[in-house]
Amino acid sequence: MEIKSEQLKHIRHLDLGKLLSHEVTATGLLGTAENGCIKLTVYSDKIIRVQISDNDMFDELSYAVVDNPKRSEFSLKEADSSMVVETNSMRIVINRDPVRLSFYNQNGELVNEDYPGFGISFMGSTKSIYKTLQDGERFIGLGEKTGNLDRRGSGYTNHNTDSFAYGPESDPLYCTFPFYIGIYGELAYGIFLDNTYQSHFNFGASNDRFSSFTVEGGDLNYYYIGGDSVAEIIEGYSSLTGLMPLPPIWGLGYQQCRYSYYPEHEVLNVAQTFREKRIPADALVLDIHYMDKYKIFTWDEDRFPNPKKMINTLKSMGFNVVVMCDPGIKIEEDYQAYQEGIDLDLFLKYPDGSYYSGQVWPGWCHFPDFTYSKAREWWGEKLAYYSDQGIHGYWNDMNEIATWGQKLPELIEFHFEGEGGSAKRGRNIYGHMMCRSTYEGVKSNLQGQRPFNLTRSAYCGVQRHSAVWTGDNVSNDDHMLLGVRLVNSLGLVGVAYTGYDVGGFVGDSSISLFARWISIGAFSPFFRGHSMINSKDSEPWSFGEEVEDISRNYVNLRYQLLPYIYSVFHEASTTGMPVCRSLAIDHAFDDRIYQTAFQNQYLFGPNILVAPVESYKDLIKVYLPKGDWYNFHTESLYTGESEVFVECPITHLPLFIRAGAIIPMQSIIQSTQEEPDSVLQLHLYQGADGSFYYYEDDGNSYQYQQGAYYHRKFRFDHESSRFTMEKVTGSFETKFKMVKFYLHGFADLKEIQVDGEKVTCEHEELTFLPPVSSFDPLGKESISFPVEVQTFTMVNSNAEIEILL
Repeated sequence: MEIKSEQLKHIRHLDLGKLLSHEVTATGLLGTAENGCIKLTVYSDKIIRVQISDNDMFDELSYAVVDNPKRSEFSLKEADSSMVVETNSMRIVINRDPVRLSFYNQNGELVNEDYPGFGISFMGSTKSIYKTLQDGERFIGLGEKTGNLDRRGSGYTNHNTDSFAYGPESDPLYCTFPFYIGIYGELAYGIFLDNTYQSHFNFGASNDRFSSFTVEGGDLNYYYIGGDSVAEIIEGYSSLTGLMPLPPIWGLGYQQCRYSYYPEHEVLNVAQTFREKRIPADALVLDIHYMDKYKIFTWDEDRFPNPKKMINTLKSMGFNVVVMCDPGIKIEEDYQAYQEGIDLDLFLKYPDGSYYSGQVWPGWCHFPDFTYSKAREWWGEKLAYYSDQGIHGYWNDMNEIATWGQKLPELIEFHFEGEGGSAKRGRNIYGHMMCRSTYEGVKSNLQGQRPFNLTRSAYCGVQRHSAVWTGDNVSNDDHMLLGVRLVNSLGLVGVAYTGYDVGGFVGDSSISLFARWISIGAFSPFFRGHSMINSKDSEPWSFGEEVEDISRNYVNLRYQLLPYIYSVFHEASTTGMPVCRSLAIDHAFDDRIYQTAFQNQYLFGPNILVAPVESYKDLIKVYLPKGDWYNFHTESLYTGESEVFVECPITHLPLFIRAGAIIPMQSIIQSTQEEPDSVLQLHLYQGADGSFYYYEDDGNSYQYQQGAYYHRKFRFDHESSRFTMEKVTGSFETKFKMVKFYLHGFADLKEIQVDGEKVTCEHEELTFLPPVSSFDPLGKESISFPVEVQTFTMVNSNAEIEILL
């Protein structure tokens, strides 16, 4: 039997081939090769978009990228065998026959290259790019992926899946984030593959020659991101996919969830118990049993006869309510949401025009097509049912799409803004578009108030719309530490607002496990306890008095740290830097951070190092990276780039503070609806230069986008022992009237000078309250007084203040 050449394309490797022609465009280069086309777009000096198609058309629709190419200068130089595109920061060499790309930095160092033998490969609709595997090259990123911090030697698949009770090596999970960072020598680069079809990444798994990425459909559409550091690469990626808006500050407090709290009196009882036991909390989360037979946009009237009254009662107690939102719309003739979806033609369809039906909690359901703008608008309008009752929190679940049987038919058709496409293209974007629809709708409904929005399934750019949690985890120590790695890895792909279910969702947590988990969870961006139906109670008081005390201590600490945490969230909203920071961000070329014994460690913001440890250990070895570090509990000082043994009884999570750190704190509150006292506590750690950008706004509205914020840089110069509070920017009036300094490591402190005058005090604490007439910070560099203690208080001011220690 004769096989035609067109058939061969589908059964053998086909290279892009020789470059036949090219033309220079305003933003780059467009070329035609023997077996397809290639397009290079200069997005900035350090970001190059590469598009490769097996025909003369390119896929341009992206739900991830919101940036446009910047006006960047570039040049093109041609030679017989190659061409060179050069910007101010990098050089891309394009080999003509066959087409291969090599990326060099501004110093002429080769950073990344296509593998010479088979760099760009087509096999039917599957397309791959193979990259030369460099000696000692490490790979980090990909977001919600299990395994080690260093992905070298592993392979992964992106195919959003309802992964109930997933294991430590399970893949895929709920989200798709095809962005990774390569590291070797002193070099780093990022690659973001913007393609929502099922994709595969191989980082030297089963071979020693190449890394690769493969798509099951669509174009090879990737962004090469250069930079001098991992942090710069994350910022470059975030410039493409967008920055998170600031969440409501109550969303940074503790949230309590269970599958499920009902009826109404149980919900109110849980809230009352938190207040009676003085354990701070800001939200109660209602799982699917609040609905009438699991139908969204309804309440079970027997269990919740007056939801608006209950919500108002909870608000008066300092609690917000978060409700579960599933995408399935029950097929039921008298169900309003179903009938509207039919009338407006909003549901996913088969190719024959009939609606797709899948079985999930309510029974057989249709599913809104969130790639259709009319479906997004309708969804947002329907959510007014909740927001009109006072609900500001929304939890998008089952949006992989999860259905019984877990086999979503691939021929289902999506709208894709009129372009059309199958579930092969739409599956990995569905959850992302659902939570986008929720966020945009609720933001409009709340008329200026920030919503809390959470999702299980996501794609790149989700940070613009939602927080992400790591799904249905399991109550064991391995899962506790896996959750830490997942959150740290999500931070590497620009998703700063992330977390896991404290205590574990599946199974029953032990006493010691819950105690350890809630202490670690206090240093997670999203902080929620959750447990499954038919499991033991898992509220903080459910494990006995000792665990209740431990829980209270760490939740209290979380709330005391809110000025620090909120300032770090502000940084995330302006730069893309995560809240939980893998040590690979600041110490990418330190081999020890990748060791399995230390890979779970991370920085919470810039200054607090967290060393998670299993619940059954009382002693742990911690690696401290470059710098000096204070033991948070003992104040002992350690030199960095060293391994130290630390006692870690269940009451003491290993925490270290960077020398030079400036950490703002506040008094203990029971919820963010309660005002702290008027004193901002600044903790200053001796031993190195340090700075911190303090940020404050009203925590609930978008007025900060019009300048209603309080932003102030604090600086400490170690050599001169000078602390500076720079001039305030923004029009918001801080809630703090005083600043109280706590000085750590200043053992030889003899005096403090403020404005050149020395004031002696023999009391344990000196409160310095000069009359306004004699305190003119705008006209004087400082005010001084000598003191032999390590705590003092001074009046806050919006102007620059310098304090000499």
